[in-house]
Amino acid sequence: MDRERLSLNVKVGTIVLGALCFGFALLKLPNHAFTLGYLLVLALATFVAPRMSLTLPRSKFVISFSDSLIFLTFLMYGGKAAIVVATLETLANCIFLKRKGLSFGKLMVPTNVSISAVTTFVTYIVWLVIPRLALFELNATTTPHLITIIGALAVSQFLVSSMFAAVFQSLKDGSSPWKTWKRDCFSSSMSQIVGAAMAGLTFKLINYADVLTSTIAALALGLAYMNYRQSIREINDAIGQVEEAEREKSETERERRREAEKHSHQLARSLEKEEKANEALRKSEKDFQYLALHDSLTNLANRKMFTDSLKHLIDAYRDDPRKTFHVLFLDISRFKNINDSLGHTIGDRVLSIVAKRFVKMLTSADTVARIGGDEFAIILKNVSTVAKAQKVARRIYENITQPFSLSGNRIFISINIGIAPCDAEYETPEEILRDADIAMHYAKEKEKGVAVFTKELRARFLERVKLEVDLRSAIDRGELSMHYQPLVSLSDGGLMGFEALLRWNHHEMGMISPAKFIPIAEDSGLIVPITNWILDQTCSQIQKWRKISPTYDDLVVSVNISGKHLTGNQLLEDVERALKATKLPAECLKLEITESTAMENAEHTVSILKQLKKIGVKLSIDDFGTGYSSLSHLHSLPFDTLKIDRSFVNAVGQKGENSEILQTIISLAKNLKMKVIAEGIETESQLAVLRNLGCDYGQGYLLARPKPVQESEELLYQRTNWLPSEYVDHFGSVSNSVATENLPVF
Repeated sequence: MDRERLSLNVKVGTIVLGALCFGFALLKLPNHAFTLGYLLVLALATFVAPRMSLTLPRSKFVISFSDSLIFLTFLMYGGKAAIVVATLETLANCIFLKRKGLSFGKLMVPTNVSISAVTTFVTYIVWLVIPRLALFELNATTTPHLITIIGALAVSQFLVSSMFAAVFQSLKDGSSPWKTWKRDCFSSSMSQIVGAAMAGLTFKLINYADVLTSTIAALALGLAYMNYRQSIREINDAIGQVEEAEREKSETERERRREAEKHSHQLARSLEKEEKANEALRKSEKDFQYLALHDSLTNLANRKMFTDSLKHLIDAYRDDPRKTFHVLFLDISRFKNINDSLGHTIGDRVLSIVAKRFVKMLTSADTVARIGGDEFAIILKNVSTVAKAQKVARRIYENITQPFSLSGNRIFISINIGIAPCDAEYETPEEILRDADIAMHYAKEKEKGVAVFTKELRARFLERVKLEVDLRSAIDRGELSMHYQPLVSLSDGGLMGFEALLRWNHHEMGMISPAKFIPIAEDSGLIVPITNWILDQTCSQIQKWRKISPTYDDLVVSVNISGKHLTGNQLLEDVERALKATKLPAECLKLEITESTAMENAEHTVSILKQLKKIGVKLSIDDFGTGYSSLSHLHSLPFDTLKIDRSFVNAVGQKGENSEILQTIISLAKNLKMKVIAEGIETESQLAVLRNLGCDYGQGYLLARPKPVQESEELLYQRTNWLPSEYVDHFGSVSNSVATENLPVF
C-alpha cells in the first residue's frame, strides 16, 4: 500500500510539473511562431506520427517519428515550440493506442503526457546551455555544429525519459531503478538517435535543398519507410510461421525456415538498394549546394554566396572596426560588342579568362564573384586603407586590359572599377554594393578606370536618377522646348538657316543645362524618342517660317543626331516620317553628326548616311577637330558641310594669332568640296579671321543668340542682314546689331 501511495504521489507530482512546463511553453510562445510550417509540424505530430511508429519484432525498440518532429521543432522554431509539440504528440499517441485497445493504468495517460513535457523542458534547458559549454556559438546551418546540437538533444531526451520510465517501473514492481534502466530502458536510446538523425537530415533539406532535391528526398524517405514497414510485417509473418512450424513436423519446419531465409535475403537486397539510394541522394545534395552558391560558367562565387560573405563582414566590422575590408565593383566595357561581333561562345570564353585572371591576382582571403552578365565584385579583406585598395584595383585594371588571342581573334577589353570602403553606416550587402556600383559608373563616365566612392558621388547619382525619371515625362509635361540659333553667311550676311537647340525647363529646378541632361538621355536610351520629337518640332517650325517670305524658301534647320540613333536601324525611317508629316522638303533638313560618332563605326555610318543622302537630306560633320578622324574614312563620308569646333575659334587672338589650325581645317574642307561652318563666334576679330580665310558660314553670340520660337520668328521679320554693321557697309545698313558678351553656347 505504501508503494502504491508513493507511486500515486509521484504521478500527481509529475502531472503538476508537466502542466507547469507546458503552461510555461504555451505562455512564452510568441504569436508569430504560429507559422504555416509550425502548424504543419503540429498536425503531423498529432495526427500522423502516432500512426507511423514502427516496433521491431522481438524487441522493445520503437522507431517513432515523434522524436524527429520534436528535434526538428527545436532546430527550426525553438525549445518552447518543441515542448508544445511533444506534449500534444504524446497525448495524441496515448489516445490512439487506447482506441487500438491498449489499456492504461490509473493516471498513466496524463502522467505520460507530463513526462513528455518535463523531458522536453529539460532538453530545452540543455539546448540553452550547449553554446556556453561549447565556448563558442554553435550554428545549426553547419554540419559539424548540427551534429553536436542534435546529438546533445537526443542524449538529453533519452536520459530524462528513460529515468522516468525506470523510476515508475521500480515503483510498480519494487525492482532496482538502475537494473530496470539497464534491462528495459537502455535499448530505447536508439529511438532518440534515429529521430535525431531524421531531424538533422530534414533540417538540411529544408534549409539548403531546392524543390527537386526535396522532392527526391521525400520520395526516397517514403520508399524507405514503406520498405521498412513491409519488411517488418513480413518478418512478423515469418516469425509466426516459424513458431507454427515448431509444432508441426520437421519437414514442414525446414520448409518454413527456407521461406524465412528467403524473406531475409529480400530484406538484405532492399537495405542494399536503400543504401545506394541514400548515397545518390547525398551526392545530389552536395551538387545542388555547390550550384546554389557558384556561377556555372566561371566557377566563381555567385551573387548569393558573395552577399552572404559580405553580410558576415559587415556584422564583424560593426563589432570590431579594426576588421576593415573594401568592396570592388567591376564592369567590362562594351562587352556587348564582343557578343555581337564574335558570338556568345567567344563571349563566354572571354568571361572565363577574365575570371581566372581575377583569381590569380587575389589572395585566398579575398572573395571574387560574378554577380551579373559582365559584372564582377571583389572583397579585399587584408587591405587596410583606401590607397592600398586603389593600388590593388589599378593592378587589376592593368592586368585585365592586356590583350590576348582567342580562336584567331585579338581580344581587347577594358574594365571600370568602383571601390567602396567599409563604413559603419552599412547594414546590408546591397547598400555597399550600390555605392561601389556608383563609383564604377563614375569611373566609366570620367574614363578613369578606377574610382573611389564618396557621399558626394551618391548625391550626384541620386540627382541623376531623379533627372532621368523626370526626363521620361518631360515631353508630356511640356517642359521641353526648342531654341534656334541662326546660321549666317559670312560673305553677305544672309540667313542660311538655324541650328535647333533643345532646352529643358524643369518644373522644380528651372532651366537645366543640356550638358547635364543630354548625357543622361544618351545613357538611358531616351535620346532616340527625344530626337524624334525634335525632328517633328523643327521640321514643322521651319516649314512655317519658309512661308513668311520667298526669301526664306531655302531655309535649313540643323538637328543634332545622337550616336545611339545613328547606330540603330530606325534613323532613316524616323527622318522620312518627320519629313512626310510636315511636308518639309528634304533639302531643308540638315543632320549634324559629331566627328567621334561618325568614326566609331565608319562602315555602318557610311551606309546610313548614303541612304539619307538618297532622300535629299543634307549632312554636316559637327565638332570637327576634336575626334580622331581617319582621312580615308572622312573622304568616303557624304557630308555637305564641316562645322569647326568652337575651341579652335576661341583660340584666335585679337590680332588673328593662333589661326593656323582654322586655315588647315578650312583648306581641308574646300579640298573635300564641303562648305564650312564655324561655331562659337564671339568677337569681331574671330569673325574677321574667318572671313579672310574663306569660311562660308558662322554662328555665335556675335551674330545672334539662341532664342525661343517667338523671338526667332520676330527676327525673321525684322532683319535682312545678320552681320555687325561695320562688316556690311557695302551691303546696306542693318536694322539691328547683336550684343557680344562672351557667354557659353549650349
